[in-house]
Amino acid sequence: MSWLPQNLRRSLAFLAVVASAVTSSAPAQSACNADLDRDGTIGCADLAQVLSAWGPCAGCEPDLTGDSVVDSHDLSTLLGGWGATCASDTWYTVIECAPNPSVVTNAALRNAIVATGLPWRVRDKVSQIDMLLVPPGTFSMGCSASAQWACYPDELPVHTVTLTTPYYIGRFEVTQSQWTAIMGSNPSAFQGPAYPGAGNQPVERVSWNMVQGFLKATGLRLPTEAEWEFACRAGTTTAFHGWAANPNGTNIDSQVVSIAWFASNSANRPRPVGGKPANGLGLYDMHGNVFEWTSDWWSETYYASSPSMNPTGPATGVWRVFRGGSWLNLTNGLRSSARYAWEPFELDSIIGFRVARNP
Repeated sequence: MSWLPQNLRRSLAFLAVVASAVTSSAPAQSACNADLDRDGTIGCADLAQVLSAWGPCAGCEPDLTGDSVVDSHDLSTLLGGWGATCASDTWYTVIECAPNPSVVTNAALRNAIVATGLPWRVRDKVSQIDMLLVPPGTFSMGCSASAQWACYPDELPVHTVTLTTPYYIGRFEVTQSQWTAIMGSNPSAFQGPAYPGAGNQPVERVSWNMVQGFLKATGLRLPTEAEWEFACRAGTTTAFHGWAANPNGTNIDSQVVSIAWFASNSANRPRPVGGKPANGLGLYDMHGNVFEWTSDWWSETYYASSPSMNPTGPATGVWRVFRGGSWLNLTNGLRSSARYAWEPFELDSIIGFRVARNP
């Protein structure tokens, strides 16, 4: 437990000694019952779940001793198996348990992530894609005008949306190397000797239909349009998301060069992922570089009838939604609320994707 502060390590060690003295008659439990996040190891994410559920908790998983309360007995059980390797039934390995305060600077967002009891940063075992947890939350979805660009009718009306469950989303856009490793070939226009390091550029010239093959092979999915916008905004209400130097976001178009590759600074090509500062959730290239497919069918008037909880788009349609702007766009296409769509078989060097997955 070297990752814990020294005073907390001492407190937990003391509690473990006390607990062992009072739980000798407690029901025996398999050590791996304490692998609450099912990542194959008893560690920090499991401890976070026990501590967050402390107190009366009938029938909940952190109640490891089955006595309807999460207390020192359960803590002792967990500590007794600390570091144990268990058969994992999860799709990820944990990189970081708790959100890094230097990345997720908003305390409310950090608290919401911790409250899920899930690890913040994980790596998908099949694709090796780095993913971050987005907590449940409520936000205003739709029109965020910038100083230079008004909103379009399809961004109205602004409406309140609540996402009731956490989800994981790719820290970066899917790269050429990640696509090739799964699919065996590279469809991208910007590859080869003319583009050194292109493997770390976002894959492009992938239609929505083509992406389905990647998703089927990995067990991942596309984010819904609402999930995409919530993750992009990361707690901001401005036209463009925040970053470390300006966490509240901005409506000033000239400031977008700080966070995005687009028509003004891209030199007419996509750039390696992660080259600009991340947003308030730690996600890179949500604005610019390449557009990103979502799972939703398109409707220009969908916002007028969209459900307020967990919207997934129209039931049917002709076009699929993509978001975020690209290396070719002006700032009007990069705004957090800007919406675009094409037919699912269409492909272009300005469109790629970012993956998501349920915990």
